[in-house]
Amino acid sequence: MIDETAEEIREMQTHSSSVVAVRAAQALAELTEREFATVEEYVRALERNGSVLRGANPSHASLQNAVRDVVDAVTDADPDDVAAAQRLTSERIDAVVSRIESGKQLAAENAVDVLEDGTTLLVHDYSSTVQAALEQATDAGKTVEVYVTEARPRYLGRKTARELAAMDGVDATLITDGAHGIYLEECDRVVVGMDCIVDETLYNRVGTFPIASTADRLDVPVTVLGASSKIVAEGFVFENEHRPGSEVMAEPADGFAVENPAYDATPVDLLESVVTDEGRQEL
Repeated sequence: MIDETAEEIREMQTHSSSVVAVRAAQALAELTEREFATVEEYVRALERNGSVLRGANPSHASLQNAVRDVVDAVTDADPDDVAAAQRLTSERIDAVVSRIESGKQLAAENAVDVLEDGTTLLVHDYSSTVQAALEQATDAGKTVEVYVTEARPRYLGRKTARELAAMDGVDATLITDGAHGIYLEECDRVVVGMDCIVDETLYNRVGTFPIASTADRLDVPVTVLGASSKIVAEGFVFENEHRPGSEVMAEPADGFAVENPAYDATPVDLLESVVTDEGRQEL
């Protein structure tokens, strides 16, 4: 399961960073079902598999923090035997998963006040926290119009648009990425998720930076939603993921290169606010 989860993370079959972090932490539970001769052998296996999972996507701060949290909790506790180490691993996994899930839901709840009734929004790519916030807002009786970028080259915006179309109170429209400058003039706010915020920089799905830059030029406020665990003060260096060029162009590239970075970097001074499980912070 650990190797399968690591491969799934590499392929990004799970599209939300919070989902990736949960899956990575839960994968470590496999070790609690194996037999080990000594606690030292178990801890080595935990550290080794934790490194495999973290190496599957170095760009995900939430994944890095979740796996490191589980491993560090066991190694720092210096358990007396294998059973105690496995029990502590299970308890820590449950705690980490609960923190991630509750953080996402609280961030969504705190964002409802930002999503005013009758507002027009632009959202980019796919964010489970943004989706949860819009669902809660419409459940409260609000109506919103939402422009959704397609998010090339993997078109995750289509997933966003389909989910929004199923919500009562949402009028969703899918647009090409390059058309955001046209439709931003009709919008009251941009709302996006986040992979992480590190050193005054928002790292999010590629395309976020040009949207935020255009929104700043047009005086459209940009709000970022996500769990506070994705805001990293120290101990993490973001590494961008470069995905296969075949996602951009299926046929072979003849005489030219194809680049396909997964994320871009947006200075936080282009943002109006960040909403997390700890509340709303204006920037």
